[in-house]
Amino acid sequence: MSSSALAQRGLRVGYIDMDYILDNIPEYRQASQMLDQKIQDWKREITLKQTKIDNLKEQLENERPLLTPELIGEKEEEINYLQEQLLEYQETKFGASGEFIVQKRQLIQPIEDQVFNAVQEISTVREYDFIFEISAEALVLFAAERHDISDRVLKMINRSARDSRREKQKTETKEEQKNPLQEMAEEPYKSVKDAKADEEKEKERQEKISERERLRDSIREAREKVRDSIRNARQEAFEKRRQEAQRRRDSIRNARDNNKQ
Repeated sequence: MSSSALAQRGLRVGYIDMDYILDNIPEYRQASQMLDQKIQDWKREITLKQTKIDNLKEQLENERPLLTPELIGEKEEEINYLQEQLLEYQETKFGASGEFIVQKRQLIQPIEDQVFNAVQEISTVREYDFIFEISAEALVLFAAERHDISDRVLKMINRSARDSRREKQKTETKEEQKNPLQEMAEEPYKSVKDAKADEEKEKERQEKISERERLRDSIREAREKVRDSIRNARQEAFEKRRQEAQRRRDSIRNARDNNKQ
């Protein structure tokens, strides 16, 4: 019977264009612009670091015939250290778990949830059998425009946003209009025993929240201390090598000056 009914009304299929929907949601566009600005800043920083490394490499090649093997090794070690720092910075910003991926996921996840809820409601009301999602990354050879329900999804999301704002405004207005006597009248009566028990529960809940926050802060501080100690140790080692290389260069320069005299 189900197959017969499906054959009589025909298979109902629709699709949405996620890229189109995202581009037409103002909140998403604004957040995307902020993320794009961060990306540009990160790329600019990477370019500056790479330029510094390239300049040091060029300087080393120009001075190589005049340097001792020890000084050449020191300069190469300095370049390698800066190169490692650059790779670490790139991984932090654009790696698999970098800031770009994390922030983009945080940006798009709420919109995807709204789209999913809208699709579920539309598919239920209009009795769709399948609704697909197409985008620039999807392999779709052909999709008739009459099956595109992206605008319906957008209208539903915008309507839900308007309703949410109106409900928030109504709630805020009601809260502003309340007077102390009304608030007291709306509060349920509690005995002294029940009120004390509720206070104890709330106190216990706040203590658990504070304990979780302290634990999270302690873990974060421990990670930062380890990271800072490693960074400081590497920086101190690099500074010692640089100073030693400078002393060697000064010694060689003084020896050459004495020989000329």
